[in-house]
Amino acid sequence: MPACEKCGQWPQPSIAVDAVVVNNGKILLIRRGNEPWKGKLALPGGFVDVEEDPKNAVLRELKEETGIVGEVERVICVKGNPERDPRGHVISIAYLVTADGEPVAGDDAENAEWYTLSEINNLAGDHMEIISEFANN
Repeated sequence: MPACEKCGQWPQPSIAVDAVVVNNGKILLIRRGNEPWKGKLALPGGFVDVEEDPKNAVLRELKEETGIVGEVERVICVKGNPERDPRGHVISIAYLVTADGEPVAGDDAENAEWYTLSEINNLAGDHMEIISEFANN
């Protein structure tokens, strides 16, 4: 893909982060309040701001969407298929985050709750794949 004829910049994908928070056999999920996937369960997460470290972004998004403060343990996986998000090419870094507490939905989350793995089967986007990668490692 060539650079933009007007500005000379190369097109760039957006970067997002997802938090996989597991505590006492349950995983923290939100119900999306906005499109895409409005009304579906999803991992807490969102876009990385300009000049923001992705590790800080995942903790910020977790707090904004669930009210929970966490700590990054490690990267679980990186998802980058250009077709994974209807908004365009979005690369997402999924982090294992340690946290506990009672979630309170905020920002663009309609709801935030702890779920057992057996309670979930149809998540937004490729979030089920992310959980599978976590469970298999």
